[in-house]
Amino acid sequence: MEHSMNRIELRGRVGQDPRIVEVGGNSVANFTLATNEVIKDRNGNVREVTTWHNIVAWAGKGMPYFEEIRKGTCLYVLGKIRNQKYTNQEGVERSYTEVLASRMVLDPPKDRD
Repeated sequence: MEHSMNRIELRGRVGQDPRIVEVGGNSVANFTLATNEVIKDRNGNVREVTTWHNIVAWAGKGMPYFEEIRKGTCLYVLGKIRNQKYTNQEGVERSYTEVLASRMVLDPPKDRD
């Protein structure tokens, strides 16, 4: 049997203060993380592109205290990609992608010269 891997590493800035809820006695944080990439378009112009990631993190080993995570915090996230589906109020099935974090590290930004 061939083995597969579902692993993602991200380093970016938190988009909003995490929404923290209790589920079965455990804390779960939901927030967005912005990653930036510098690309050159067809005309040779250099521009920065931002990608937003939905992050889900359960409190525990390998996690900082969720109270330390705020909008603008620089954060390293290690986890896996998970696709979710739901049906909205109009009965239309929707889907979205999220990152299920297994480890997060508060990452102070590097000084830029």
